Amino acid sequence: MQPKRRKGQSSFELLLTLSFGLAILLPVVVIAFIQVSNANTSLSSAESQQAASSLANIASIVGSEGPPARVLTSINVPPGVSNIYIGNTTDGIGNLVIFIVESSAGPSYITEYVPVSVSGNLHSITTPGTYLVSISAVSECPPNPTESCVYMSVVT
Repeated sequence: MQPKRRKGQSSFELLLTLSFGLAILLPVVVIAFIQVSNANTSLSSAESQQAASSLANIASIVGSEGPPARVLTSINVPPGVSNIYIGNTTDGIGNLVIFIVESSAGPSYITEYVPVSVSGNLHSITTPGTYLVSISAVSECPPNPTESCVYMSVVT
């Protein structure tokens, strides 16, 4: 009497082992991708805070010197920044530098207070990169010519 041959048993066992390995590995890969996404958002927020702080500090110095003081500076805009407001979110005169950073949880507002009145137009910054920004003290602020302010604009 010949024993029964088990054809394909080793292949089936290998397939079963690989299936268990993939079932365990797949959630780990998904969690890793989520963590990388969160890290990228955190990095964009930190870089935006640094750029906003730099603009606010320079605006403060220029504003304390008064017209016709002017400084050219470069800022690094990270990925995820959808808009930059100077003064307030309605393009008027205010005391804030606001970076809006988009993430999977929605927009985050990164703000920096400036002790002098500021205004400006940095809406042309739409892609990540390094930009040259002119920061100047003016006696007639473009949104309201009766006020003096520190005006910021992108140098093209």
